Amino acid sequence: MMERRATRRDLLMGASALAGAGLIAGTGGGAAARAPLLKTQVPYYYRFGLGKAQVTMVSDGPLPLGDPSGTFLGAAKADITKMLSDNYLPTDNVVLEQNAPVVNTGTHLVLFDTGMGFQKMFGGTTGRLLTSLREAGILPGQIDAIVISHAHIDHIGGMADQRGRRLFPNAKVYLSQADFDFWTDEKKLSDDKVKAFVKHARDNLLPYRDRIVFIKDGQEFLPGITAMAAPGHTVGHMIFMIQSDNRKVCFVGDLTHHQVLLVEKPRLEFAYDTDPKQSAATRVRVLDMLAKDKIPLLAYHFPWPGFGYVSKQGDGFRYHATPMEIVPIPPKKAPEAAPQPAAPAAKKK
Repeated sequence: MMERRATRRDLLMGASALAGAGLIAGTGGGAAARAPLLKTQVPYYYRFGLGKAQVTMVSDGPLPLGDPSGTFLGAAKADITKMLSDNYLPTDNVVLEQNAPVVNTGTHLVLFDTGMGFQKMFGGTTGRLLTSLREAGILPGQIDAIVISHAHIDHIGGMADQRGRRLFPNAKVYLSQADFDFWTDEKKLSDDKVKAFVKHARDNLLPYRDRIVFIKDGQEFLPGITAMAAPGHTVGHMIFMIQSDNRKVCFVGDLTHHQVLLVEKPRLEFAYDTDPKQSAATRVRVLDMLAKDKIPLLAYHFPWPGFGYVSKQGDGFRYHATPMEIVPIPPKKAPEAAPQPAAPAAKKK
């Protein structure tokens, strides 16, 4: 006898019967798949290898700047809006990241920049650096070097607490003397334009005064880490070339704050630059070098985790984010059981 093949009508009738019995998810009955919306998020760190070194990106949290026309200068508001909307970005509020690399060179554990700390000038989403470090399994006492690109409020803010106690008890601090002198100058506390910046710099840098090492352009001040002068954003702004074996990456600090506005149009000016013209010239020079030599960059303010490349595009450049590669860590091999001593031979009676 030939087996009868199920028709479409048979299948629909069967599905209707199951739904009536409440056996299809979402149709009612005890088997419905329902769950509360979760408020938790992934830890704020990302780790990758660089030759024999290891880089762990940690975040101090998003930093909202508000209306872009107030901070990105030199273009019509309509042009800024179009650049953002063409890249599916909000046009009324520019939000920067704060990506702080921690580089384990094998001999040093080096933190680059430290976020806003307890200062809430840009809102309550900043100040999570210590939390991010804990999520990454890094203790503040393990950091033995803090490298500062410049002494702005969102780069030195996480070094001390509100009582002036050092948060990284074993760290030396490396930065340019020009930036230290400029942003800790007590006389500038009378200038309302920079007062908050100077006070926060003093609150965070002065507790480390006996541990500060001033670095210079072209100096390899730690094994595999070389300073490069990049002035304009501040008088002593520096970027850093990090190299291990034949691999290198450049931490660019605040060379550019935005992956579209100041990359595609690098000659635009930024409101927080000390010397906007010099900053733009430096930005073009360094981005051209990174594009030509195909050197990857770590950008403090780009979308998380701020790791990628730039290429030439017309009169400007284009940022290419490198996809995160989540490689599972193989489980540790269980130790072999220690050999057991042989049982003593039975004695003959």
